[in-house]
Amino acid sequence: MKKVIGYIVLMLIIVVVIPLIIVHNFDIGTVPENTADKKDSITINVYVSEQKKVVNMQLEDYLLGVVAAEMPASFETEALKAQAIAARTYALGRATKLYGSGKDDVHNGADVCTDPGHCQAWISKDTAMKRWGFLSSFRYWNKICKAVKETSGQVLEYDNVLINPLFHSNSGGHTENAEDVWAGTPEPYLKGVESFGEENSKEYKNEVIWEQKDIIKALKEFNPKIKIDEKDIMSDIEIKKYSSGDRVMDMKIGNITMKGTDFRKILQLKSANFKLTKLPDSRISITTLGYGHGVGMSQCGANYMAQKGSSCEEILKYYYRGVEIKNPIKID
Repeated sequence: MKKVIGYIVLMLIIVVVIPLIIVHNFDIGTVPENTADKKDSITINVYVSEQKKVVNMQLEDYLLGVVAAEMPASFETEALKAQAIAARTYALGRATKLYGSGKDDVHNGADVCTDPGHCQAWISKDTAMKRWGFLSSFRYWNKICKAVKETSGQVLEYDNVLINPLFHSNSGGHTENAEDVWAGTPEPYLKGVESFGEENSKEYKNEVIWEQKDIIKALKEFNPKIKIDEKDIMSDIEIKKYSSGDRVMDMKIGNITMKGTDFRKILQLKSANFKLTKLPDSRISITTLGYGHGVGMSQCGANYMAQKGSSCEEILKYYYRGVEIKNPIKID
């Protein structure tokens, strides 16, 4: 019986006491969960895509969920702070109608949505903490609260106007000019720059293998008029133009021309910086560098800069050329 009791006590120490001591050392609860001053804070309407409903949130509280969803909490604090400022600017730019969401109202009248394919990603505190696990959850949540709180109210402006602070996971070594990715007016602050240290990330390089017939099927679903050599599609594919960041801008496939961004979307590639190689068994290897559209701040690059001692201001001014960090504008 004594051995049984001793075993139970030992298990309690291992399962309960030791984790509590570890978490205590991570300084649980030192950062307030709500970073906003309720009386004077700005609120925005958020369309929570998963729940299909519009929720009114304090801006600073909303940002906690954005930073938790958009950037790994293991990243350096200065990188997280840069993400918080960019995310705040993004939300305010849409709440003030400076930047739109296209003709289709996918927000149900809200300022932003939580679909990362359309706006900024967002997750609840409970979801974030479950993803991080027991031993890391409190430490990571406090880290994100700290990043949002220490940048409270800060936004990015170019020529006294809120910018459209686009960002992505990994540029593959060089970010892009906005006009090289999307048709439209060039933005002076969204210019391609070399992005260092990204090769250390798992998001830097990716390879997928496709059967030729599956590529042809996907292309024909996109454009039924396409005519291509079904026995050797590589002979019918020609890259016509690359961007300064080495992404495919224009390509010819059979009898049609296509944007590299469309080809990326059709085959669900991680970026438009891709290389195609014909394998001995007639399958096609597609290797991509980077993850995302490549415009604006590279999150992996931001973390590398932070690791090397750069502040959030230095990070932001590197990826968004000519900007200033200022206080927020009011929403009418």
